[in-house]
Amino acid sequence: MADKRYIFLVDDEPIQNEMLKDYLNERFLYEIKTFENGEDMLKSMSLNPEIIVLDYHLSAQKRDAKNGVEILKLLKDKHPEVQVIMLSGQDKIDVAIDSMKYGAYDYVVKGETAFSRTENVLNNISELHKVKTINKAYKKTITLLSVVIGLIIVLAIALYFFMANRAQV
Repeated sequence: MADKRYIFLVDDEPIQNEMLKDYLNERFLYEIKTFENGEDMLKSMSLNPEIIVLDYHLSAQKRDAKNGVEILKLLKDKHPEVQVIMLSGQDKIDVAIDSMKYGAYDYVVKGETAFSRTENVLNNISELHKVKTINKAYKKTITLLSVVIGLIIVLAIALYFFMANRAQV
């Protein structure tokens, strides 16, 4: 049985979290876990999520909660391989730039197209994951072929010298 693949949704609006979870569950085979703040999500990183959809503001339920950029920085410091999609109600370029600067894969503005846009970003991340996996396999194959070719050359040279010495005797 294959390991579960996780997407974490981190948003302090429970209704937003559940609606996005339902939307993504209909379209993807990931196990989806929701969190109302980044601190709780960080405690579950042992599940090794592939993707995290992270809200920019996270203080509606817990006033002292870190905001999305602070959580993003902590995430990327300890888990740089995780792809993070920043989600925000703010359509401000400086918020998007901050998110990307600290390692977010993309930035999605909440609104009527947010779910479909998130779906598109998830598809792009999946394609990127496939390409990286194929690239790793190609690198292993090339390395293996290089070693085999090297061994064949060494054996051919050794056989040549062995035959040359035998002919002199």
